[in-house]
Amino acid sequence: MAQTNRRTSRRSIYLKLRQMVLTLELPPGAALSENELAASLGVSRTPVRESLILLAQDGLVQIFPKIGSFVSRVDPAQVADAQFLREAVELASLDALPSELDASVVAELRDNLGRQQRTRLSLEEFFELDEAFHQGLMRLGGHGNVWTTVAAAKGHLDRARRLGLHENVSPAVFADQHQEIFDAVVSGDLALARTAMRTHLRAVFSDIERIRAHSPELFATGSSSVPVRRNVVVWE
Repeated sequence: MAQTNRRTSRRSIYLKLRQMVLTLELPPGAALSENELAASLGVSRTPVRESLILLAQDGLVQIFPKIGSFVSRVDPAQVADAQFLREAVELASLDALPSELDASVVAELRDNLGRQQRTRLSLEEFFELDEAFHQGLMRLGGHGNVWTTVAAAKGHLDRARRLGLHENVSPAVFADQHQEIFDAVVSGDLALARTAMRTHLRAVFSDIERIRAHSPELFATGSSSVPVRRNVVVWE
């Protein structure tokens, strides 16, 4: 029983820290203190240390011996890989749409789009609606369960998308793109749905270039940079 509780604790701490990284509560490049994280989460250092190791395996944390642990900076190459996977899967799901769409899923998507247009919607609320919208489209194509696999592979992509949302005055432009995709799907215009989806998913690349121009410290460089200790630990 104790071993089960230990695994449960590590899993819950891992999921909590992963969410903090993905939502940018722990921003790219941030130093991670096991003591501070353990205190803030009300646990011992052991599950925190184990969770950081798991996050390092996910590519979301970097651990440097004798220097410390850090949130990985957003890697444009990993963003591109995840976007490639996501685009391939979502376009294939559009190709698999049946001639008669599931009315209950269509109704869910309409409700989702309506909520996306609400005023005073937080960016995190919009992000959750965005995720649910894309998963709903995959359910229409009969591939909703694949979303779990896609979601697990897109940690760097999700952080880049969130940075893009923070850059925009309003997420309305993305909501409008969702509406265009949905309208094309329900009208049976597969060619338009594919074009609109591709344009929508690739918007993250222009977001990265715009953000990197004024905040390069958020992104990994082509070379393997390592933080160094001076009076404080800094990235070079």
